[in-house]
Amino acid sequence: MGQHEARAADGSVDTEKDTGVLAPRQTALLWLACAAQFMVVLDVSVVNVALPSIQRALGFDAAGLQWVVGSYALVFAGFLLLGGRLADLYGRRRVFLWGLALFSASSLVGGLATGPGLLVAMRAVQGLGAAVLAPATLTILTTTFPEGPGRTKALAIWTAVSSAGGAAGNLIGGVLTDTLSWRWILLINVPIGAVAVLAALRLLPADHSRTTSGRLDVPGAVLATLGVTALVYGVNQAGTQGWVGLTTLTGLAVGAVALAAFAVTEARHTAPLMPPRLVRLRPIWAGNITMLLAGGCFIPMWYFLSLYMQEVLHYGALATGVGFLPHTLVGIAASRLAPAVMERTGARGLIVISALLSAIGFLWQSSISTDSGYVDGLLGPAIVMSAGMGLLITPITTTVTSGIREQDAGAASGLMNTTRQLGGVIGLAALVTLATADGGAGLSYTAVFLATAAVCAGVAVMALALPAPRDGRDEGVARRR
Repeated sequence: MGQHEARAADGSVDTEKDTGVLAPRQTALLWLACAAQFMVVLDVSVVNVALPSIQRALGFDAAGLQWVVGSYALVFAGFLLLGGRLADLYGRRRVFLWGLALFSASSLVGGLATGPGLLVAMRAVQGLGAAVLAPATLTILTTTFPEGPGRTKALAIWTAVSSAGGAAGNLIGGVLTDTLSWRWILLINVPIGAVAVLAALRLLPADHSRTTSGRLDVPGAVLATLGVTALVYGVNQAGTQGWVGLTTLTGLAVGAVALAAFAVTEARHTAPLMPPRLVRLRPIWAGNITMLLAGGCFIPMWYFLSLYMQEVLHYGALATGVGFLPHTLVGIAASRLAPAVMERTGARGLIVISALLSAIGFLWQSSISTDSGYVDGLLGPAIVMSAGMGLLITPITTTVTSGIREQDAGAASGLMNTTRQLGGVIGLAALVTLATADGGAGLSYTAVFLATAAVCAGVAVMALALPAPRDGRDEGVARRR
């Protein structure tokens, strides 16, 4: 126990003792992956506070403005499965560079856009670059660090950076928009991307021939992308058209049919985009369902708290960003603590504990009213919720990526990223429907946070389906025994 096979840059396999101490090259690769992931997650939310400025500058109408956010989210979610498998087929270094180049170039063109159409198109291309890049960052980590304390520590840092990117989006967007211009929320990616490309060329080993077939599963890629994109589109339309609206039902129906056809295709294809044997593994199917539920809790949280601060507390864009600082700092601190806690509780135990802690935080948050202030209405729940969030994602990610063969690492990463995004999209649409169900002018924040607390409790229950420590998959507890 504690001895692992590590693949060196020349492709050879060495046996080394994993003590949890990262080598300098491992540390450099970790921060390269984290920088790329930070850009991807940041751009999901960074445009939110800049939308009024973008509308005035480029002449968006109300219907078109939503696509500045929606085009990125739609393409990002739709292409994640394909993006994850590309790294398995064509090499991590090559695909990572493709994603960086696409993301940075579209950020440059989008930041210089003079009309609505070009900006929306470039946001969609950004989403495509992000869908290639995000799974590649996780694949780099899972193939650089063997299973054990080192990988858990790396995943905890990656999770903390991901959380910081999502939480910091409002703050960074507000600062850039107020001090420079809305264009800099996109242009800032260009120098960061250029540095990341240079670092990747230096740090990532050259790609070797793959053990799997180099042929891309084109039918599977088309069906998976169509299915997830249509499903996300249908769920998004539910927020404006209702769940029985024509566009909603059409999107959901097309998505369901395409995903069913995808499952049939994968079972028959010799080199499938998503190997059925992978999905049948208990850590994969149970871990991804757990991640789906977790995404449905945490991604919508930023949306509703942002609205509360701006509509009820009447904060401006920058003040709202500052208001999220406790969430960000506590989440980062909890993420860094996750490996140490996992050593005592195991991954499954930590998922249960952190999900219940999050449920308590959301239950506390449901007590806010129009008379609540920041300190008495938001600060206390923020500490509890964010502690639960920060502790939760690392053990789920560790579980989903454990025991996966190197040639399937990209597919597993793409699937996990997809389920997390789908959970957020579906959760947000469902909670918006719940928040407006009473027909009043305002949102029912109490109903939203009570429902979110219930879903967090569901995460804890779902965690019981994950492999137990006695199954030999939970290294932290196994070593202690």
